[in-house]
Amino acid sequence: MWKKTKVMRISRQPLPVKIMIDQKQLENVESFKYLGSILTNDGRCTCEIKCRIAMAKAAFIKKRALFTSTFDLELRKKLVKCYICSIALYGAETWTFRVVDQKHLESFEMGCWRRMEKISLTDHVRNEEVLLTVKEQRNILHEICKRKANWIGHILHRNCLLQRVNEGKIKGGIEATRRRGRRRRKLLDDLKERRGYSHLKEEALDRTMWRARFGKGFGSVVRQTTK
Repeated sequence: MWKKTKVMRISRQPLPVKIMIDQKQLENVESFKYLGSILTNDGRCTCEIKCRIAMAKAAFIKKRALFTSTFDLELRKKLVKCYICSIALYGAETWTFRVVDQKHLESFEMGCWRRMEKISLTDHVRNEEVLLTVKEQRNILHEICKRKANWIGHILHRNCLLQRVNEGKIKGGIEATRRRGRRRRKLLDDLKERRGYSHLKEEALDRTMWRARFGKGFGSVVRQTTK
């Protein structure tokens, strides 16, 4: 006979923190905006990513006549990357991704090229054909990885508080018989997978080496289109 065992379930909701300033307790909120970015109590970036995508879409619609004009294709692509992508990727250096977040970003990227070429989803044109039309690849995730590496390079080459925060570990833990879901990704996970963190720290100490090997060290993560 099988013996039934009880499984301890742990709430993932963070416990409220009591902080007193001048004998006044600070209010606990689920999210707030700081320096243009939305910070949430669960530490995820999904809300910020959705907000940034919505702002970029609104900016595209506002200048739709310019992006869909008869100007040269290369000029219009540069305008989209400079104006629209800059809005969408603000603060992307510190984002941590889930699979759903990556899909949202890739969908936004394809939506920009479709709107620029006036290709509707009802036209039944595959994404690969759209990319061939605009002579582009899926590049938004690769661009974010480059920005992360560029930002982390400034931190690793010197001993500062940000470096200690990124490398620091919190002591203690929660005992449980089982946890559902996979481990959440950290900020440095993308960098560690490609080169190894200790190797990155050595290269970051030499700025010339870092700049020389930057493009080679972080291979492209774009999807190659098929003809």
